[in-house]
Parts: sequence; C-alpha cells; structure tokens
Amino acid sequence: MPSAEPGSESSSALLARVAAGDREAFGSFYDRLSPIAFGLIRRVLRDSEAAAEVLQEVFWQVWREASQYDPQRGSPEAWLVMRAKTRAIDRLRSMRRRDRTFVAPVDESIARREDGRADDPAVAAADRGLVQSALAQLPEAQRRVIELAFFEGLTQSEIAAKLGEPLGTVKTRARLGLERLRGILKGERLSAT
Repeated sequence: MPSAEPGSESSSALLARVAAGDREAFGSFYDRLSPIAFGLIRRVLRDSEAAAEVLQEVFWQVWREASQYDPQRGSPEAWLVMRAKTRAIDRLRSMRRRDRTFVAPVDESIARREDGRADDPAVAAADRGLVQSALAQLPEAQRRVIELAFFEGLTQSEIAAKLGEPLGTVKTRARLGLERLRGILKGERLSAT
C-alpha cells in the first residue's frame, strides 16, 4: 500500500499511531502541533526558556497518554492545547510561589564582596560563624521561620502550613526576625573592624 503524502495524514490518525508506539508518527505530530502549543505556553509564561521546558513536558505526556485520547471529546489539537494550557498554568503557579518567598536567590555577582575576598574559605567560615551566632540570638519563633525559609527554601505560606501558624504571624516573625538579624550582624561586623 503506498504511503500517504507527508503532512496529509490527519492529526487523529497520527495520534492513533503514537498510541501504538510509532515514533515517526510522534515526530510528525510534534512537527505539526508544537508551534501552536509553544505559542500558547509562551504567552502564559512570558519566558521562552521556561516555555520550551514545558513544551517538552507536554509532548512527553502526549507520548505516554496518547491512548487516552477520545475523538468523541474533541480534536487532537484541542486535546493537546488543553494539556499545554494546564502545564503552563501549573508552571506559572510554581514560579509565582517561588517568587513569593521572601528569600531571594543568591546572585553571586551581587554577593561578592568589594575587597575580592568572597571566595576565601576563611572569610566564608567567619561569615558563617557570624550568621550562626546572630541566629542564636533571635527568639526561637523568629529563628525557626528564618531557618525554614533560608535552609529549606520554603515560602511563607508553606512555613505557615508546616508550623500550623497563621500566615500573618509567619510574615510578622519573618520581618521582625530579619530586621533583628540585620541589626545584630551590622553590630557584630562593626565591632570586628
């Protein structure tokens, strides 16, 4: 039987072949529909790199779940777009949760000291000692919130859930603890010079 002209096979037929494990059909399905999915994901995330990662996740999901496609419920394009939209929104929520944490990621270019000693292990150890000493001077509740944020990377909402405390209480403890920590560290650095 002669093969169909490239691109003439319907998306439904391609998806049925993908469900049977046909890699060539998967490639054709990807080539046909990835621009649509990528455009949607990029519009949601506004970040091309993150959109490319989500696109890869979406098509991995297509490969694994192609057999679940039901033509009675809509076109393959709609099926794919729904998965792309769901994954993009999930990633956006994840990015927002990460942004809501009150601990900014360390930017090495900003963290470097002007005297160029940032890479000196003795300086790093001394700084670590100062921070540990300052943390020990905080009230237990404030110290715990700061440790969960800095050392476990939890957001304020996650800290509230973990501690069983209201979010407002966690925010207040974080703010007060950071202010107190800043004051302690400033005082210790001044006395060390």
